Amino acid sequence: MPIQKLALALVTVATIATLSDRAFSQEQPWPRSIVQGQETLTLKSKPERIVSTTPSITGILLAIGAPVTASAAATPTILTDDKGFFSQWAAAADERGVEVLYPNLNFDIEAVIGREPDLLIASATGADSVAQHKSELQAQGIPTMVVNYSNQSWQEIAVELGKATGLEAEASDAIKRFDDYAAQAAISMTRPKGKVSIVGYNIGGSYSIGRPESPQARLLTALGFEVAGLPKEIQRDVTRRSDFDFISRENLSAAITGDSVFLLRGTEKDVDAFIADPMLANLPAVTDRKVYALGPTSFRIDYYSGRQMIDAIAGHFR
Repeated sequence: MPIQKLALALVTVATIATLSDRAFSQEQPWPRSIVQGQETLTLKSKPERIVSTTPSITGILLAIGAPVTASAAATPTILTDDKGFFSQWAAAADERGVEVLYPNLNFDIEAVIGREPDLLIASATGADSVAQHKSELQAQGIPTMVVNYSNQSWQEIAVELGKATGLEAEASDAIKRFDDYAAQAAISMTRPKGKVSIVGYNIGGSYSIGRPESPQARLLTALGFEVAGLPKEIQRDVTRRSDFDFISRENLSAAITGDSVFLLRGTEKDVDAFIADPMLANLPAVTDRKVYALGPTSFRIDYYSGRQMIDAIAGHFR
């Protein structure tokens, strides 16, 4: 797709979403009902004290301007600040006075109660899920909304949260800002020829290939790249599937078919290790030195980490 048409398409989609959500905002007074499976959550008024028990969604709440007062924190690592807030949105959380709800993802209902939230956001899956405590939270009269980030893009989650919090227009504006940012970056780049592979290289001892429908691949596609998935002949050797197909290290060379390689969660140190790996020495991407880091926050795409990934990619090809 010519990049000018790509940019126009991104802007058009964002504009349609904005108009649709603003219409919803005008048509839906408070209280509002949110259907969650077999249950319905009723919010009497627009939330003003939101707490997040899922750091994976806190960044999306911040992106749409939700009044987040506290968020659960992960165990501090190279991917977080010293409090355990993910580094891609930690600065935004600090600017808005978001405090740690509880550390190390250790659920603490007393800490939740002490915050007196008028809406609690929980995850349905993942290490930060507290869905199993939903009945306890409801027994305390805490309105609890469970969101599944394992099968939705951050944009879909933003729209869902926007409707629940009365921030439809803000959600649409965040999506449009992101799309405009991607479109401008795409115009500024000179992309290499051929397809690209997204590789999870030695992440906790695992090896994987990004699927073309993964959030990382969709973002690369929006930037004008064509993403290659796992070859059919390797499909039978997949040990686990999610947004990435996990394989053995021995199958990694045969699994990478792209002319260029982007390393998930990668840094320049990871690029050097990849290029120096003797098992990958004959890959065209290695011999041509077309291996690029996506940055440490690219492991999960939200508004903030997505922009950081765009910056990392654009920086390689300006």
